[in-house]
Order: sequence, then structure tokens, then C-alpha cells
Amino acid sequence: MPYYKDKQQAFQAAQQGVEEAKGFFHDIVKDSAAYGHQLKHLKNEVNEAYEQIENALEVASETQRIRLKQFQQDLQAIVNEVNKMK
Repeated sequence: MPYYKDKQQAFQAAQQGVEEAKGFFHDIVKDSAAYGHQLKHLKNEVNEAYEQIENALEVASETQRIRLKQFQQDLQAIVNEVNKMK
């Protein structure tokens, strides 16, 4: 995982990570034979997005910080939904 010094670059990487995790979450099919594999992949996507957010928070402007905190809440909502599915 690269470390981003540029505020905008770090923010965009975090934003992209969250969008990828959201997209993967919406594509999960609970009754699919590949459900376990999909969950594992989603977990990796969510963890990577959390790391990107943490990196971005180190250099973020105040406006970006607010959005990054929202991204964290979005990821937590995904985790909560997955836990309900189990």
C-alpha cells in the first residue's frame, strides 16, 4: 500500500477504496456457492479501504477529514450488514 503525501491523492485513494468496497458488497449473493469467497474478498476490500482512510487522515484538510470520517461510517455500515447476513 503506497503512502500518499499529497492531500488530494490520498483522499482520492481512500474514496476509491470505499467505492470499491461498496460495489463489491452490493454484488455479494448470499445464496451463491461462492458466498464464502465473496465475503473473504469483501473483508480484504474493507480492510484496504480502512488503511487508505487512515493514511489520508494523516495529511487531510479539515474538509477532507469530515468526508473521511463519513467513509469510515460507510464501511462500518457494510460490516454491520455483513454481520447480520451470517
